[in-house]
Amino acid sequence: MQHSVYTRRCLRLLLLFLLLDVVIVCVWKCLAAIHRHEGDLSFASYYGDHMVLQKSPERAVLWGYGSDGAQVTLTLSGPTKQKTSPVTVTNGIWRVTLNPVKAGGPYNVTAVTKDSNATLTDVLFGDIWLCGGQSNMWFNMSMVRNASKELKLSENYTDVRFFMASLRTGKTEQLNLTAVEIPWSVAPTNLAGFSAVCWLYGRYLYDTLQYPIGLVESCWGGTPVEVWSSSRALQRCGQDYTCPKNDSVLWNSMIHPLLNMTIKGAIWYQGEANTYHNEDKYACTFPAMIDDWRMSFHKGSGGQTAKDFPFGFVQLSTDIKTCASKFFPNVRWHQTADFGYVPNERMANTFMAVALDLPDPDSPLGPIHPRDKQDVAYRLTLGARAVAYNEKGVAFQGPFPKLILDNGTHVIVNYDQKISVKKSDRIFEICCTQTPVSCGNESPWVAAPIVWSNKTSVKLSTHCEPSQKVGAVRYAWRDWPCDFKACPIYSANKTLPAPPFFYPMNRQAVNTAYNS
Repeated sequence: MQHSVYTRRCLRLLLLFLLLDVVIVCVWKCLAAIHRHEGDLSFASYYGDHMVLQKSPERAVLWGYGSDGAQVTLTLSGPTKQKTSPVTVTNGIWRVTLNPVKAGGPYNVTAVTKDSNATLTDVLFGDIWLCGGQSNMWFNMSMVRNASKELKLSENYTDVRFFMASLRTGKTEQLNLTAVEIPWSVAPTNLAGFSAVCWLYGRYLYDTLQYPIGLVESCWGGTPVEVWSSSRALQRCGQDYTCPKNDSVLWNSMIHPLLNMTIKGAIWYQGEANTYHNEDKYACTFPAMIDDWRMSFHKGSGGQTAKDFPFGFVQLSTDIKTCASKFFPNVRWHQTADFGYVPNERMANTFMAVALDLPDPDSPLGPIHPRDKQDVAYRLTLGARAVAYNEKGVAFQGPFPKLILDNGTHVIVNYDQKISVKKSDRIFEICCTQTPVSCGNESPWVAAPIVWSNKTSVKLSTHCEPSQKVGAVRYAWRDWPCDFKACPIYSANKTLPAPPFFYPMNRQAVNTAYNS
């Protein structure tokens, strides 16, 4: 019932914004037309002073508006200089792709026609990361744990720049953002209202990379993956406009306008809304959205954004401590396309931050919004260093089973790395069966206490009937499996928690059991 009321409220809000956007878009188009008619030259709405453009080896794309037929030349002045060949304004739009520029700055970028000019000042070149999702990505720096300390510390990170799109919906794919919530800014200015996960991720990356980072926030609380997906992506999962008033409305207005921008990669914190909306489809819709974003950004940037750009995401944290619901555990599993880990053969070039060990029962916005975004961002950064930047020797994945054996009285879980273990009577569960059928959510599951462990394995006590066998083993399959940083299985240095898993002893069943 609680989920149903929440869903209806979210849908009503989306519909309200959709109606408002009809007016806003019409006004914006009229103003843009007048602006172009006057012969003025402008950049698209998400370019601005203090911004970051994508560094080499990729080439940054810039575009904007002008009078049809005008010749636009772009000049770059700063540590290096460039002057592009003239391009012609066609249908009111001009577009230029710069030659590769090394990380650094500051630069001035000036677009010039015979009659007018427009300039961006204090521009840096670095890596651009798009930050998307719902309320845990929107959760801003004023709400994060130790907010005052973090905001003060941000003064030391003037080369990490940030931008936030306004909340807008769209019935059709939009060319430009119709509104900007936070223009390109230098911390601490405007940072209190910016995404905590996005900022902290960029800050930690900067600590490693030591060159500029640009962060683009485009997210909306309470939204399912379907509104961020194109109709093309949804059709791949048999969801051809399942909710026509809302599907794709944020793809249209808050992602599609950004496609011309050259980016390094994206991070994503979403999935809570899909615990009660098409949860059983998420193993398809989430990877399909990633695939579609990659194809679309690659095409939109003229091939400058990599067609397999790195994509990081946060596995769901927690919501209700006493909840026995299957939905949070199921979505966590589906976030990995039912593999339990990433990257995998379905989700290449991805990385994941496990967050089920970071509950926050006292969060003022409710336990579903934990305030510790520092650990979330740090874990994401480890994944980015290993996957996006190919840094050798960076551990970014928690322990995951490589083999599970049933010897009749015990189950031995062998992990892929050295582990730190704390005994638990309930974190592991087994499904006992008499026939070789798949175990799923509705199967009877019983606790399997940890009775012994070594550096890479744990032994579980099993209590199946003599006529039964262990059909499957699962770990941390609860909404709230453990208290803060107190799950039973971590990496040897206690930095990375083991992700939840479902392991059928008949491995052929792994990708189907939890779709029922």
